[in-house]
Amino acid sequence: MILDSFDLNGKVAIVTGCDTGLGQGMALGLASAGCDIVGVNIVEPTETIEKMAATGKKFLDIRADLMKLDDIPSIIERAVSEFGRIDILVNNAGIIRRNDAIEFSEKDWDDVMNINVKSVFFMSQAAAKQFIAQGEGGKIVNIASMLSFQGGIRVPSYTASKSGVMGVTRLMANEWAAHGINVNAIAPGYMATNNTAALRADEARNQAILERIPAGRWGDPSDLAGPCVFLASPASDYINGYTIAVDGGWLAR
Repeated sequence: MILDSFDLNGKVAIVTGCDTGLGQGMALGLASAGCDIVGVNIVEPTETIEKMAATGKKFLDIRADLMKLDDIPSIIERAVSEFGRIDILVNNAGIIRRNDAIEFSEKDWDDVMNINVKSVFFMSQAAAKQFIAQGEGGKIVNIASMLSFQGGIRVPSYTASKSGVMGVTRLMANEWAAHGINVNAIAPGYMATNNTAALRADEARNQAILERIPAGRWGDPSDLAGPCVFLASPASDYINGYTIAVDGGWLAR
């Protein structure tokens, strides 16, 4: 049956930045499909731990600062030590800094680039080495953005980083497909998360955004669960280097 190709029972997924929001939605989606989850966060993911308990799947809580690369080897080592293998990596952790381009600081540039694209590449590299050692391929899902396609305003480093995510997704797909490793990305649209609370609270801005979205609503973190499970499963075995927009039709407008 076709639904069997979406079954992730016995698989192990590393999800970065899953304490709330989009990362949490994808982690819970993967767990519902059968995955045990390795959660990598800078803070304790209390809510995610509670929600994971209801899925009946295991959750390994790892604390790490992905602003730098020092913790990456130990993340892979701890995951393999706990579960014996890894099968999926979801690079979700990211930050945004806002200021006019004419005033944007070097620190805000470096901080965003370090976590949004540099850590994505080196987490992927570490996971790919493990996949190759296991000899059974693997799946990498990167989180891009609408600003992988558009310029935006007042977020120069975010736009650069998310454009970089889409580019490096293609590069890794090209190099690692021969090892049975699929590398793809998801570009979320306007999502109802902590990061967008101020926008949603601004009546005029909220209305302008909703008028541009054909679906007529903000996205929910659960809207990423299905696409993430698809890209993490055998159902997507012949998809490589592609970025799927999950945006309610924003980019089509």
